[in-house]
Amino acid sequence: MLEIRNLHARIAEDGTEIIKGLNLTVKAGEVAAIMGPNGSGKSTLSYILSGREDYEVTEGDILYNGESILELDPAERAAKGIFLAFQYPVEIPGVATMQFLKVAMNSQRKARGEEELKTPDFMRRVKEAAAELKINPDMLKRPLNVGFSGGEKKRAEILQMALLEPKLCILDETDSGLDIDALKIVADGVNALKRPDRATVVITHYQRLLDYIVPDTVHVLYKGQIIKSGDKALALELEQNGYADITGQAA
Repeated sequence: MLEIRNLHARIAEDGTEIIKGLNLTVKAGEVAAIMGPNGSGKSTLSYILSGREDYEVTEGDILYNGESILELDPAERAAKGIFLAFQYPVEIPGVATMQFLKVAMNSQRKARGEEELKTPDFMRRVKEAAAELKINPDMLKRPLNVGFSGGEKKRAEILQMALLEPKLCILDETDSGLDIDALKIVADGVNALKRPDRATVVITHYQRLLDYIVPDTVHVLYKGQIIKSGDKALALELEQNGYADITGQAA
């Protein structure tokens, strides 16, 4: 589903290269975890996959279902089924959460040539998905993410993911700032969305998230490259021994 070939990318503003020849393949139905120390390029990779304009790809390619997406803007990538859950979801005062969800869902449906959802169908879908994620309906009446706790913001993003039904889900340190109860709820929501035709990329510092979202593959990112790959046992090894041994071998 996702194939990254010899990717090089830099910060557009100052030309600092962050991704330096990265190769990665994620298959449909797979949960792939990307781990690595601070500054290794994990969040940068998520931004590049989603099409953020702050970064320039200088070499290599990103293929999604066999098609290069480098020339697609973020909205076009989203319409094709690519979803990014941010580490720090943005507050948007004045934009009602329900209105945001409805516009997002219908914009994607329109881009795919599908009919827009009528209000009763939209409300039914939101109600069902919110109940699954244990989201208080009163939360959905507030402006998007405004006054939300860290856990509420993450649940709201997983709700968006459930409603938009993307094919490639990218979770950028979605465990950041969550207590154990919120972490379990968010992880349960992610696990409920697993499908044979959907892939999930989980970007995290810590193995604890991977106790709840069990990965099929684990990849260590360091200085803009994947330096080691393995199964979930690799995440346990990193938790016990840290990154020093692996990064030292790559130096």
